[in-house]
Amino acid sequence: MYIKKILWTIAILGLVVAGLFAYYIYNAMLAPNTNFNNEEAYIYIKSTDDYSVVRAQLEPLLKDIESFDVLAEQKKYTSNIKSGKYAIKKGMNNNDIINSIRSNNIPVKVSFNNLNSLEKLAGRIANQIEADSVSLLEAMSNSNFLNSNGFKSETTLAMYLPNSYELYWNTSAESFRDRMLKEYKSFWNKSRLKKANDIGLNEIQVMTLASLVYEESKASKEQPRVAGLYINRLKLGMPLDSDPTLKFAAYKLPEYKNTIIRRVLNVHKEIESPYNTYKNLGLPPGPICMPDLSAVKAVLNCEKHKYIFMCADPKRIGYHKFAKSIAQHNVNARAYHNYLNSKGIRK
Repeated sequence: MYIKKILWTIAILGLVVAGLFAYYIYNAMLAPNTNFNNEEAYIYIKSTDDYSVVRAQLEPLLKDIESFDVLAEQKKYTSNIKSGKYAIKKGMNNNDIINSIRSNNIPVKVSFNNLNSLEKLAGRIANQIEADSVSLLEAMSNSNFLNSNGFKSETTLAMYLPNSYELYWNTSAESFRDRMLKEYKSFWNKSRLKKANDIGLNEIQVMTLASLVYEESKASKEQPRVAGLYINRLKLGMPLDSDPTLKFAAYKLPEYKNTIIRRVLNVHKEIESPYNTYKNLGLPPGPICMPDLSAVKAVLNCEKHKYIFMCADPKRIGYHKFAKSIAQHNVNARAYHNYLNSKGIRK
């Protein structure tokens, strides 16, 4: 009788222990452990982060961080951190969370446009992926990379086609640069290369001319006409006389720092710079900005006409008047200068 009581006691204790163990396992692995109201929450894990950094991000998102710690240790996640962007869905248990942040790296959309320097591009990209602006600028400016791929410091901006790209958040600076080179080479397919050759330009020259077209006119419907005008001037051996190139040259000088040139004057035309297309024949050394793809396509499909002069149209702001003769151009120019004077725009 006494032995039976002992056996019953042992059995009951065993059931209690088993129940507690099952309860522990349930809480550690299977019980929902999120503490937010949205359908998803995200964490960003850098390549240099250890478990303590990840834990600090997770703690406000979880009901019970200690139970997560136990399972993370058991599953060896604490010593095998993976960088990237990860989603935690509402109602996930610890096991699901660990599986998610271990293997479900989520791509991000990286976008850029309307930039006129590598420095600004590096800053824009650094706000969207893990790589910082310093490492991005170093990678994009690397002389060995530029030389081996046919670029110079003046032309490297041509490689970066403004668009939206899907990348992983933990993409390195070098990987970002290499991806953009791949996109550039893909863009310049046989069809586009033939169009460039037909107008007597190579890829970088097209990008350079497109930057002038884009800075001259943001109106996509007008860009092919502007491009055709510049092509006509190149063929005739005339200076491009592009006002945007004067502004670009001026903004590189200390006296124009933190200024906005609203009216191009004769003094700007005297600036000594290879970007001054009033003084120098042909295209400038490289793009003066990152042209929109509409401007690139406008160059490749430029309008065939005989216009060689253009002037901003005071009656249609953002558009231009075009002329085939200097006499007509002078009429157009006077109208625009009168408009600027009426608005008090002197410089």
